[in-house]
Amino acid sequence: MTSPYFTHGAVMTRSVNQRTRLSALGSKLKNKPPNPGPPVGLKEEEEETSICEDDGAAPSTHVLEPLKSEPAPLPPASSRRRKPLKVEYEERGPGLKVEYEERVPGLKVEYEERVPGLKVEYEERGPGLKVETERWEPPDWRIQLAHIREMRRSRDAPVDHMGAETCYEPGAPAPVRRFQVLVSLMLSSQTRDEVTAAAMARLRARGCTVEGILSTDDETLGRLIHPVGFWRTKVGYLRRTSLVLQQHFCGDIPDSVEGLVALPGVGPKMAHLAMSIAWGRVSGIGVDTHVHRISNRLGWLRTPSRTPERTRTALEDWLPRALWGEVNWLLVGFGQQQCRPLRPLCSECLNQSCCPSAHQPPPAKRTTPPKTPPTKRPQAGPTPSRTSPDRPPPPSSRVKMEAEQEERKLSPPSPSCPPRRQRGRNVL
Repeated sequence: MTSPYFTHGAVMTRSVNQRTRLSALGSKLKNKPPNPGPPVGLKEEEEETSICEDDGAAPSTHVLEPLKSEPAPLPPASSRRRKPLKVEYEERGPGLKVEYEERVPGLKVEYEERVPGLKVEYEERGPGLKVETERWEPPDWRIQLAHIREMRRSRDAPVDHMGAETCYEPGAPAPVRRFQVLVSLMLSSQTRDEVTAAAMARLRARGCTVEGILSTDDETLGRLIHPVGFWRTKVGYLRRTSLVLQQHFCGDIPDSVEGLVALPGVGPKMAHLAMSIAWGRVSGIGVDTHVHRISNRLGWLRTPSRTPERTRTALEDWLPRALWGEVNWLLVGFGQQQCRPLRPLCSECLNQSCCPSAHQPPPAKRTTPPKTPPTKRPQAGPTPSRTSPDRPPPPSSRVKMEAEQEERKLSPPSPSCPPRRQRGRNVL
């Protein structure tokens, strides 16, 4: 039996062949060229040969093992993050600039367009999102507003002396004055200021209070407010609104837009004007037909609007809040005198050089074609025969009949022949 170890009695030694191979392996490792990787060393444990004759201890062996290389320490977490990346792109044609920056947790993008003055900044930090947009403004709105102020300096429009600000009794108690302001605003819908002022004068003479409206029957109330627009519907609105004010507000009107809009017959325009006139607080822009029309003509809206409520929202997005209470009075009087719905006086307007709608013909009214009565389909029936009276006679017989009629007309009637009836007619 061949074994690297053999015993001579109690002595444990190593064979010569094993020592030769170990020395050859050590010389190869020493003469090997350096490796770019981590160095690997060998450590040889010195073996001590012990003679354990008396106690019989276990022999020690000689083991070759590679040296364990210690792993290189990792850099700190802050240095392992990706470096910020920033790329800037600019196009000189339309004036477009894009700036892109990437951070480890967040993203930031800046977009700037110089032509219309738009700037957007987008930043994302973890779960949050942040978007900032520069406020849009019409290009010449300050010049246009200054011109309108100049044209409204005389204060001689119908809204100046017949508007809701002048339709209440100055000496009445505060709740009564506020109620009269609300009633005048409800009557002014789809009605000219002259008609509204006359109807309010008749109501004040009768007693324009909550109790006075409730004690008046519908027929009398209709005669007092006639001929305002939709006067029959407004009679019901006035009665129901007065009942709600008496039961829930002690005869006064609500002091908030939400409370006013909840009343029957009160819309957003009336609510914002009532808050401004009755309570002295500006809560929004009162947009009526004049403000809606002029805002679209002057280009004060980013996109044309079709309803006054959308016009109000678009104006409040960019118009400074300090001008909300003034813009209704300015544009209503301007629309009554210069910028009229039909045939506006563009030649007398100071904004004719900066108004995009100046000297343009008004849109033509849509005319609906007259309704044509439906054509009656012929009723199904038997096919007319050749002898049927509905079928026209052939050309030869028609010529004969015409010739006979001509002869009868030329020949005088016989005196002996009495007149006879033929198909309901007297034939002489």
